[in-house]
Amino acid sequence: MLQRLKINWKIAILSFGIVLFSLCIGGTILLGSIVRLKEEELGRRLLVTARTVAQMPEVVSGIADPGMRDGIQLAAERIRIINDVTYVVVMDMHRLRLSHPVESKIGTVSSGADEGPAFAEHTYVSKAEGELGTALRAFVPIMNAEHAQVGVALVGRIQPTVGQVLLDLSSQAYVVLLISLLFGLWGSWKLAQHIKRQMFELEPHEIAALLVERTATFNAMHEGVIAIDKSERITIFNEKAKQMLKVSGDVAGKSIWEVLPDTRLPEILELNHPIFNQELVIQGTPIMSNRVPVTVGGQTVGAVAIFQDRTDVTRMAEELTGVRTFVDALRVQNHEYMNKLHTIGGLIQLGSNEKALDYLFEMTEQKEELTRFLDSRIHNESLTGLLLGKISRGRELGIEVTIDRQSRLERFPERLDHHDFVILLGNLLENAFDALHHQTKDNKRIFVSLEQDDEVLSVLVEDNGCGMEETVKTRIFEHGFTTKGGGGRGIGLHLIDGIVRKGGGSIQIESAPGEGTTFIITFPMQ
Repeated sequence: MLQRLKINWKIAILSFGIVLFSLCIGGTILLGSIVRLKEEELGRRLLVTARTVAQMPEVVSGIADPGMRDGIQLAAERIRIINDVTYVVVMDMHRLRLSHPVESKIGTVSSGADEGPAFAEHTYVSKAEGELGTALRAFVPIMNAEHAQVGVALVGRIQPTVGQVLLDLSSQAYVVLLISLLFGLWGSWKLAQHIKRQMFELEPHEIAALLVERTATFNAMHEGVIAIDKSERITIFNEKAKQMLKVSGDVAGKSIWEVLPDTRLPEILELNHPIFNQELVIQGTPIMSNRVPVTVGGQTVGAVAIFQDRTDVTRMAEELTGVRTFVDALRVQNHEYMNKLHTIGGLIQLGSNEKALDYLFEMTEQKEELTRFLDSRIHNESLTGLLLGKISRGRELGIEVTIDRQSRLERFPERLDHHDFVILLGNLLENAFDALHHQTKDNKRIFVSLEQDDEVLSVLVEDNGCGMEETVKTRIFEHGFTTKGGGGRGIGLHLIDGIVRKGGGSIQIESAPGEGTTFIITFPMQ
């Protein structure tokens, strides 16, 4: 608690220093404005005084009659004292001083550099440097009854210094300064508390450590990570993402459209819901992407994408698929061979050795013939193993799985590989098994055909199971949609739809309730 209080005071002192500095700057500007306004006000007052002097009868008559000039000095001094000015000088057209606060200068010629325009009937205020300091001087021409200029009235006053202005404003300044300081202290303390709350009560060195740790964590991840803010500018782009997508340099702060226009990450800001396990091709690299909106306080403030190179995902999926296929095949074969061994053992116990031997040869020949057929027509071990496993599983379930003897597959379409076809065929056959599972008919069958030429590859899977209603057919490719119930279902056909889209193919479905379902999937070879 004491440490937090110290940090709050540090922030408060820093904030108060900024406030005080701003106050000084503002005070300087305000003081300059006050000095300028006082100067303008003094100039106007001097002009009024000079006009008063220029219009006094004793001044006008004294200039015209040398015998009455003593009255000019008396009138000028009276005006000077009444109006609180530094000096009042009356000059004739020869610049001869007829009045002056210093009597020794009366009768002398004035030589001020700013006096010239006044003898040409101009009225103005000027600023001049003198022995007593900078003075403001107001010049007004003196006109006689015939409107002819006979002299000039000059009224001057020494300008107040900045110190004198401050002294005049001292009482108000002290009040303003005190109020400003109090509000500055209070505002600084509240600002310090607000900043601490915004920083989750973390110290600056803790925030810096978190940033370093976050950056190191993202760069250490095996997955690529890209994040953008609501303005579609990149906030995170880790090293793995740069390696996978062939991006170099610091891209933080740049628009995602400028760096990678095909990430489809900005659409998450519009959709405002996550998209998981979607295959994309970015910069020519196939990836498996999860894209999620980032929300703070119920508001979407950005989006983040976490993705892997699809090659790595495919390799792991192949390993998992291979293991599952191997386990299923072993389980089915174990059950199948146990039944056959029981049959052979029973025949031997009955003394039918020849029948037992014939049964054994027949079983072996059927297995070898099917294996030879698949090896010669399907040039991929993963698909051959899958089909053998599904045929054995069909026997276990009482379902006849038939492979079209005209089937042929030598190579895969562009953009697709054997992993895609393992997923596609595996899910189609599993759906066919499910469609026949609760059927009571005796001749449960599934027919599989793979036909290929230079232009197209067609996959056909047909069953005589329960079939589908039209309303079901329209929704079977939706993620999570299922008629079987239970969690984790409704994914297989969604995956099939994604593979077909990726390969540029088409799906045709023929189904009727109680009659069965046929899936025909066609891919262009190029």
